[in-house]
Amino acid sequence: QVQLVESGGGLVQAGGSLRLSCAVSGSPSRINTMGWYRQAPGKQRELVAVISSSDTTNVADSVKGRFTISRDNAKNTVYLQMNDLKPEDTAVYYCNVAVLIVTLWGKGTQVTVSS
Repeated sequence: QVQLVESGGGLVQAGGSLRLSCAVSGSPSRINTMGWYRQAPGKQRELVAVISSSDTTNVADSVKGRFTISRDNAKNTVYLQMNDLKPEDTAVYYCNVAVLIVTLWGKGTQVTVSS
């Protein structure tokens, strides 16, 4: 069974950095788009960044220049490097992966940025 395993969340002070990882386990077949979304308390889930199978990226304006998405196809893993974190980046971050025509979601990892 294909599953997503997220790691890397935590508590950090404003201006700090975190790196999120999401590994696809279970010997998946073709992996297409991989990405990260986030949901802050009382708000809707929003796109943070996505990366296609050809490494084309799309990053939300709110994090552009601070967050970088990348993938390692040999490890079936997507990363989100988050620099210069701000209190408004506090949210649960969810990994999202398209395997063939099926979209999978991770369970989420909490990122808390203190001011």
